[in-house]
Amino acid sequence: MDLELALQTFFEESNDLLGEMESILLDAEADSTTTEQLNALFRSMHTIKGSAGLFGLDIVVGFTHEVENVLDLLRDGALRLDDMLTGLLLRCHDHVKEMLTALAAKDSLERFADTELLDELIAYNRAAGGAAAQDAAETTPPPEAPPAAAPSEPPAAPDAQKPEQWLLSLRFGPDMLRNGMDPSSFIRYLATIGEIDRIEAVTTQLPAGDAFNPETNYLRLEALYRSQEEQQTLLDVFEFAREDSEVHIWPWPPTSRQQAQTLASAAPEEAEAVLAVWLRFGLEPETAEPEAAPDESFAMEVETPQAEVVELAQEEHSTADLDPVLLVDAAQEAPAARAGVKTSGDAKSGKQAESKFIKVEAGKLDSLINLIGELVIAGAAANLVARRSQQSALVEATQTIANLIEQIRAGTLSMRMIQIGEIFSRFPRVARDVSRELGKDIQLHISGAETELDKSMVEKLGDPLMHIVRNAIDHGIETTERRLASGKPAEGHVWLNAYHESGSIVIEVADDGGGLNQERILAKAVERGLVPADSALPEQDVFRLIFEAGFSTADQVTNISGRGVGMDVVRKSIEQLRGTIDIESELGLGTTFRIRLPLTLAIIDGFLVEVAAATFVVPLEAVIECIELPAALDKDSVHDCLNLRGELLPLLRLDSFLDLPSVPAKRRNVVVVHYGDRKAGLVVDALLGEFQTVIKPLGNLFRHLKAISGSTILGTGEVALILDVPALIHHATQKEAERYALLPAREWDAGTTNTAAKTDRSAQ
Repeated sequence: MDLELALQTFFEESNDLLGEMESILLDAEADSTTTEQLNALFRSMHTIKGSAGLFGLDIVVGFTHEVENVLDLLRDGALRLDDMLTGLLLRCHDHVKEMLTALAAKDSLERFADTELLDELIAYNRAAGGAAAQDAAETTPPPEAPPAAAPSEPPAAPDAQKPEQWLLSLRFGPDMLRNGMDPSSFIRYLATIGEIDRIEAVTTQLPAGDAFNPETNYLRLEALYRSQEEQQTLLDVFEFAREDSEVHIWPWPPTSRQQAQTLASAAPEEAEAVLAVWLRFGLEPETAEPEAAPDESFAMEVETPQAEVVELAQEEHSTADLDPVLLVDAAQEAPAARAGVKTSGDAKSGKQAESKFIKVEAGKLDSLINLIGELVIAGAAANLVARRSQQSALVEATQTIANLIEQIRAGTLSMRMIQIGEIFSRFPRVARDVSRELGKDIQLHISGAETELDKSMVEKLGDPLMHIVRNAIDHGIETTERRLASGKPAEGHVWLNAYHESGSIVIEVADDGGGLNQERILAKAVERGLVPADSALPEQDVFRLIFEAGFSTADQVTNISGRGVGMDVVRKSIEQLRGTIDIESELGLGTTFRIRLPLTLAIIDGFLVEVAAATFVVPLEAVIECIELPAALDKDSVHDCLNLRGELLPLLRLDSFLDLPSVPAKRRNVVVVHYGDRKAGLVVDALLGEFQTVIKPLGNLFRHLKAISGSTILGTGEVALILDVPALIHHATQKEAERYALLPAREWDAGTTNTAAKTDRSAQ
């Protein structure tokens, strides 16, 4: 068995369980807890403990065992999940995560052996256990006479008489070794939570000669085990022994009925050998003749608290994740299943459902995307050669190949798409911790977590969103006193939302706080020399000043923010993803940060245009329509406007803007593009049609270019630049606004008349 591969699986599963634990704790803090949530909390920590025990991680096992004890008290109702206990469990979550991170980095776990958290957990267990016992003694009056127990339901033993010695009858499945499991690892783990008095192997099923297969398990283990743990805890140790394993755990000595259930599936010679082992363990001969296994449920025979075990079994059975060693669910199963044999149809279907998904290394997927990109380029070259040859059959064949390549491209890219909820899930914890540190009452609302985005972009979005959310909580939401004084509710709200729009993804972070103060931002910018003292900037330009490096209007520096570090990093990170970030704010009502990003950074559908004998690519998702440029418009103007069905459309002549030599053309065209709610027209010389575009990054020498977002290779082998539509639209609209904003009154009137006249002529 590859230990590294098994450890990697352990890390992945443990991180998933820790994420589920954190989510449950945060949800439970906001609302009332349910039995299902408490059981899920217990199972998550118990599973991590069991897996760590298989790898001999005693420090992890010891700590998670104490956490498990607290969760067990919580599940029993001896504890209530209040704010203090939630905080303790969240710190335990962080501690386990730190241990796993250190283990993955090959670091020693010795520094985690002695921790204050462990002492807190032990003290919590003792205090809670003592208080529960005292409450039970004070509130439970002695009965006048004990009720008579039904013959099929003997009374449960009190805690003081709980048996310490157990009989373990373990019949692991024949495929256990093939599945990479080691039966001895379960025994080693049991030795950490109890003491094995005696253990013997039953070898009656062991074949001889050529019939022996070294990869098949033939052994049956019988053991006398001493532990204070409850039966359910011992059964849960074997939760990884799925499929056809059979596990029985009984208080020693077992009753005749329990003996019969244990031996129901054994062959005669095996049953005789097992009985002989029990006699050597000290079983009285007169009780060593098992009765026939009864048809009724044997759940009542187990001398442990049954209501909890039956309830847990029913919950797990309803979710098609039935534990194969949970014997108390046998009341609804066939006799063979009641004997411990795995025959549940729900469990089989659950196993089949799991097999529908496989985990693929991210690097392999990235390599496949790169190869498909090269295939797209090669397909375009083949299609160009076919068109030039003017052979219809060849053109048709290459077109078929191109269609298949497009389907492969779309399917492969969809494999890289993951839900943005992967990063959204970390923010409830951030909101909780930061709001408590600042002494604010803040509720975080998340929507659109199922929106999909390219995996590489999701990974890079975590830090920018973290800055924005923390700033919204620190700067955006006012203190409770200030909110009450302004007539607002004491509880502040932050919204995190994601949705698709026009081939892009939009992520919004909004709050109902005090909003941005334009005058204060402008005054701070003037003080720092960022803008002239007499400047009159548009609202959006004022808001964009907060993205300047070192810019901050905070009155005091806190552990959260106020040092002017972070928002400039946010802007740079978003721009590196070919995205934009806009701000909407109203003083006293709140602020909204709106991030727009392309869906993928690998392959896009493009629209080829020609400008001054050079070829450029416009992302097809940004193109609305193409129209002919009216001949009446002034050709010498770099910026102009067009009346597009009653809408004023700013124009940007790409040849002048990019400083390219103008070439004569019979007709010029306008490509109407948009980004969000803003539009502009790009004046080009020719339209060349759609083109599958493989995005190639620009070199370091050209990274400062705002109008170019990347490059691609055409079928001819030539390089075409990809236009940055958001930057071009912003430039066109901003220049037109500045052009008229800086004109004196008389020139403004004349310019307005001029533009109106041009608009009328173009409409005609």
